[in-house]
Amino acid sequence: MHIPYEHLTRAQKLFLYVETRQPILDEKAIFSDGTNFYRMPQEPTSKDVIKIRIRTAKNNVELVWLCSEEKKIAMSVEFSDELFDYYSADMPPIGKLVKYYFEIHAGNLKCYYNKRGVTREPDAYYHFMMVPNFKTPDWAKGAVMYQIFVDRFNNGDPSNDVVDNEYLYVGKLAKKVKKWTQYPNPDGIREFYGGDLQGVMDKLDYLKELGVDVVYMNPIFVSPSNHKYDTQDYDSVDPHFGTIVMDGGKVLDEIKPDNNNATKYITRTTEPANIEASNALFVKLVEKAHALGMKVILDGVFNHCGSFNKWMDREKFYAHARNYEAGAYTSNASPYVTFFHFHNRQSWPDNPHYDGWWGYDTLPKLNFEGSPKLYRYVLEVAKKWVSPPYNADGWRLDVAADLGYTKEFNHQFWRDFRHAVKGANPEALILAEHYGDPSDWIKNGDQWDTVMNYDAFMEPITWFLTGMEKHSDEFRGDLLGNHRAF
Repeated sequence: MHIPYEHLTRAQKLFLYVETRQPILDEKAIFSDGTNFYRMPQEPTSKDVIKIRIRTAKNNVELVWLCSEEKKIAMSVEFSDELFDYYSADMPPIGKLVKYYFEIHAGNLKCYYNKRGVTREPDAYYHFMMVPNFKTPDWAKGAVMYQIFVDRFNNGDPSNDVVDNEYLYVGKLAKKVKKWTQYPNPDGIREFYGGDLQGVMDKLDYLKELGVDVVYMNPIFVSPSNHKYDTQDYDSVDPHFGTIVMDGGKVLDEIKPDNNNATKYITRTTEPANIEASNALFVKLVEKAHALGMKVILDGVFNHCGSFNKWMDREKFYAHARNYEAGAYTSNASPYVTFFHFHNRQSWPDNPHYDGWWGYDTLPKLNFEGSPKLYRYVLEVAKKWVSPPYNADGWRLDVAADLGYTKEFNHQFWRDFRHAVKGANPEALILAEHYGDPSDWIKNGDQWDTVMNYDAFMEPITWFLTGMEKHSDEFRGDLLGNHRAF
């Protein structure tokens, strides 16, 4: 039975020292990772000799091997300090993906070290990886990111607030929360506190003082929800977050609400003057952030849009607006009809038979395979917002692995997305939302830069603090407050 070093009595340690002719292995002292101290260069080209390091307790091990599929290289102590020895070895230039791990000997004991830590057997799933010529933005390495849910952050311009009964969404009328300190309604997706981009701008100096390097905002494009993961117009910052120059129109009747009569919402979200002013405010926000030495990342929702989207127009807002073409919901002659997968081709006008993400009809899934026009359009959107005059510093990609209908197509799209975004702004970050192993999207260096660290951070923190699974589907009392479990 393996007993952790810190649990051994002094007598046990002395016995093991005699038996193994070496101090018992101090596993907690062993460490390596992919940062530029333990791997130099951190992102090697195909021409670089790569120095790999690992740390052990001082005078605690006899032999360390650097192991890959190709070979085992003996490592030697490069230097030491009061507590640790630092072993290193040079790996020759690599021309393809290389996975590596460490084999450590201490007396009669042998163990392995990989991304998971000390193990008794090597496990390829957790090997360290290197991809030659895979470059990610230096500014993102070690950066402190601050996530902002814009509606709940700071109200810098009350004149753009959603007003009561402005429109109907998922069966209920939109409402303005009157008291900022009021707790949110659990189902309050159409309740608005009034936070906006001006509110974010007003707090940038404060965020700088906190030590924030990157501001990551949840979606800011036109959308009827407060979370805005149901995009209505990818080309336009929502004027409720931006600037409303032209206002007017009526709110809905509380007794018989009908979005055909939501003329105030239609005016606010489709008037070109409002769109232009709101996009210009985003430019100012990025300029101020950059002047303070901070970056700004946008949230891109490209797997699906919203049923309010001008391409679908299920609520017929754009049928009442100026200079917009018919939506796919209303007409099979719409230029956007291929943007979605309709199951019943005989149901127009008002065809409700389309794919929705996870079956939600408010979140129509985008049909990239069936529409080269949509494919090109979204790539142009991706380039637009990281290019002048907007100059966002990257994208966080919502449910990125779900995009498309096959895994092969998904990978091809993200290859093209990377080519488009990096071509427009080589220093833009591509950060994907992903649960599970992201290796297939990262291992070749041609798709995402990195992923949100759900598995290694959010999951254990959620279990530790609440005892609950991340979606509150399971309670584990043995994990609540139990740091040893992680």
